[in-house]
Parts: sequence; C-alpha cells; structure tokens
Amino acid sequence: MILIAKDFNLSETNAGKITYLTQIGYALGLFLLVPLGDMFERKKQILVITGLAIFALLIAALSQSFFILEAASVLIGTCSIVPQLILPLAANLSSDENRGANIGMIMSGLLVGILASRAVSGSIGFWLGWRAVYYIAAAICGLLIFLMAKRFPKSHPAFKGSYRTLMGSMFGYIKTQPALRETSIINFLAFAIISAFWTTMVLFLANPPFNFQTLQIGLFGIAGAAGALAAPLVGKLSDGSNPRKNLLIGFILQLVSMALFYFTGNHLYLFVIGIVLIDIGQQAIHVTNQTRIYTLIPEARNRLNTIFMSVSFIGASCGSALGLWLWAQGGWALFCYGMTGIIILNILIYQFYGKKKSNH
Repeated sequence: MILIAKDFNLSETNAGKITYLTQIGYALGLFLLVPLGDMFERKKQILVITGLAIFALLIAALSQSFFILEAASVLIGTCSIVPQLILPLAANLSSDENRGANIGMIMSGLLVGILASRAVSGSIGFWLGWRAVYYIAAAICGLLIFLMAKRFPKSHPAFKGSYRTLMGSMFGYIKTQPALRETSIINFLAFAIISAFWTTMVLFLANPPFNFQTLQIGLFGIAGAAGALAAPLVGKLSDGSNPRKNLLIGFILQLVSMALFYFTGNHLYLFVIGIVLIDIGQQAIHVTNQTRIYTLIPEARNRLNTIFMSVSFIGASCGSALGLWLWAQGGWALFCYGMTGIIILNILIYQFYGKKKSNH
C-alpha cells in the first residue's frame, strides 16, 4: 500500500482502500458466482473466472488512475473465488473415505500459498515495484489455466432450474440442515478468533517490549505455515465415523494458544508456539466443518459452500474489528480475555448441537 500511495500521490489511508475493495469483490464472487458450480460445468467455470482474473490483474498493473485500480481490485477479489469452486469439485471426485484428506490437502496448499504470498509480494514490490506483483500474478494464473485445462475432469451438474431458483434454494438449506447451521456458526466464531489474532498481533509486536518493524512482524507468518501444513492430517481424521470430535481438539488448542499469548511477556518462544497451535486449531475446526457440509447434499455442494464460507468471511471481518476494539480498550490482556470468551462460547454451541443430535 505504501508503494501505491507514493505512485498515485495519496495518503496511505486512501491507498488502503484497495484492501477492503478486494474483500468486497471476494464477498460478491462468493455469494453470486460460487453457487453457479451446481448449475454449470465446474471446469469451464473455473477456467473462465481464472481468465477474468488475468484480465483484472493486467488492468491493475496498467492502471494510470487510482479509480481504475480500485475498480480492478473489486474484479480481482470477485475472481479470487476459484479455490471455493475447486473444493466442491474435489469433494465430488473423492470417495467418502478420502474426501476429508483431499479437502485438507487443498486447504493446506491454499493456506501456505496465502502466507507465502505476503512475504513474496513484499519482496517483489520492494525490488521491482508494485505493478510487477500484478504482472507476475497474471502470469501465474496463465500457467494455472494451462494446467487446469489439461488435468481437471469435467463435472456433470444435476441442477436444472433457473438462477433465481438456485439462489433461493440456499435459504431452504439453512432452514432444513441443522449440521449446516452448526458448522456455519462455529466457523463464524473460529474465523473471528483467527482474524482478530492476525490483525491485533501486529500492534502487540510493534509496541514495547518488542518494538518490531513491519518486515520482522511479517516473518511470524512462517510459524502460521506450520499450522497450515497440518490441514491434510486434520482432513484425514475428519473422514472417521465421528468428525465432530476434531472440533473439540481445535477448541482446546485455541484455549492453550490464548494462555501462551497471555503469558508471553518477554518470552517470544511462547508466542511462536501459540501461533502454531492457534493455526492448527483453526484447521481442525475449518477442515472438519467443510468436510461435514460436503457430505450433506452432494448435488448442492457449491451452494452449501457459499453459505458456509460467506458466514465464515463475515466472522473474519467482525473478528478484526473486535480485536482492534479490545486492544484499544485494554491492550493485549483484554484481547486474550475476549478471545477466550469467544472460544468458550463456541464450545457451548458445540455441546448444544451435540445434545440436540443425541435427542433425535
């Protein structure tokens, strides 16, 4: 954002609009385009949207006005939903025994890619300028189109109705599928916690006793990658007869991580261990829940994923805002107390749905 601000002679605050405009675009793509995977052939949809992503990235790289860059950012975000189209495709291609493991493997690649992109894009921007980041991203998408066209199989969607009927059916699933409600609510709170942490930890590390610079803080993402690599194992465990037990493991890991964050003080190694544990806990919750929703209605996997990820995305946004508010009100200690309260709330929701299930 700093490089863009300098290039367009803007304040860093104004340049920062690129971030939330991209997030708005992602939310739009998630809600409007992902359900189409139940209606149209998935491989073709994935290739077309990736092609549009290349177009948007090139527009951003060539933009001579900030307004054009803003518009391109919305389109980039909209076209960033390709992983959410690949996941239902992978679920369709997987057997019941391997579905969780395959979803976990894809999520691991996705998360490691996100974490690595932060460091790589920063380095590219420093050495080659911010436009080079968009050019290189467009080239990578071009390579992905070639690979996906060669390797991805065609799908055979079962939905034959109109787009309006397709979108309307999602509200029916919310009403009739208690497992969808449970996984979405739990994921909402889990995403709020992880998003609040990654937002607030920047302020924690930038202040005494650490006083770290931005580049140093960014290196902590490497610890997060260790948690992301646990996703395939979590996915494999989710293929068992009772995948809900993995949620409890995730909650416990989150609680332990909050204790480590609270007692970190000058002991930075406790903080690093906490990052690894909170990310593993997040994967235990997210991959397990995503595997569970893909077992509900096979012909509606894209629509179920839309509901699930939309709620998770809203949770992440709320978590970031809550984390910053807690920091402003009482610093790192209040942040840890607040997040612990949300984890306990999630455990109570987990127990409520468990009792409800046993009563039926």
